[in-house]
Amino acid sequence: MTEDVVNVRDLLDPELRGVFDGWPAPPIDQCIAVGRNAPPPAVPLSDAVARTGHTVPGDPEVRVRVHRPRGVPGPLPAVVSMHGGGYIVGSYDSCDPLFDDWCPRLGVIGIAVEYRLAPETPYPGPLEDCYAALKWACDNAADLGIDAGRIGVHGSSAGAGLAAGLALLARDRGEVPVAFQALDCPMLDDRQATGSINAEGLFVWTRGHNELGWRSYLGDLYGREEVPPYAVPARAADLAGLPPTGIVVGAIDGFRDECVTYAQRLSQASVPCDLHVIAGLPHAYRAAPEAAAVRHARRDLDDWIARQLAG
Repeated sequence: MTEDVVNVRDLLDPELRGVFDGWPAPPIDQCIAVGRNAPPPAVPLSDAVARTGHTVPGDPEVRVRVHRPRGVPGPLPAVVSMHGGGYIVGSYDSCDPLFDDWCPRLGVIGIAVEYRLAPETPYPGPLEDCYAALKWACDNAADLGIDAGRIGVHGSSAGAGLAAGLALLARDRGEVPVAFQALDCPMLDDRQATGSINAEGLFVWTRGHNELGWRSYLGDLYGREEVPPYAVPARAADLAGLPPTGIVVGAIDGFRDECVTYAQRLSQASVPCDLHVIAGLPHAYRAAPEAAAVRHARRDLDDWIARQLAG
């Protein structure tokens, strides 16, 4: 941990001040209740995407929602996506607007995973749910109109942590090829030893909330020296052989430093990795979609994914 503690409040992009100054994170002891009881924001969806629900075999079964652009013949590449929420809140409903944009524009099939939440289901349950969805997509690629050789994984926040863990797990099990991993402000490290997570004035997701999320997800593993890398990707000793990786994170996100370190280690392991650190953006920056800096971050990730799909 660094000795100097930085306050990030003055570094917030001016266009975001109206949104994030009025959006304090819920108190730590209320985080789960508030996050699970608050209805998702109503977002109008287009008719350009067909959405179908499926139940994936697993222990227990896993619900997924498949998004497909209408009128686009296959087989198409696919993206398996995990929603954010600190491992403790959220729903695959939050992936609807994302795939409403990506499917017709990028010509991709989206698969959103309704993984189980902690603390009721700690690691490895949520990750195994995601693996079941990924394997199902690959095994049923012909029926789903998917190009089995072009299936990537994506997530935001804790969902991106799951995506990173999923890429490691798929590499080591050797059953499903993963074409790429797109990580949006990923939650990668439970040790909370970086300057960015210890900064003062963090928006949305503070050190206290981060500890709650990791304690809930890791259960009895929390605080131990030996934690499986599939649970905490930053702890993986070997990153070689992972798929091309794109990472986008805000410069005043508590996860900034762990993202930078992970990107550096991926590059050192000869994994193609693009890292974009966007000035003035906090965690959950997509809550202000019209801000120029947010459009910049979204464009960086979207363009990177488009290149992977084309390849």
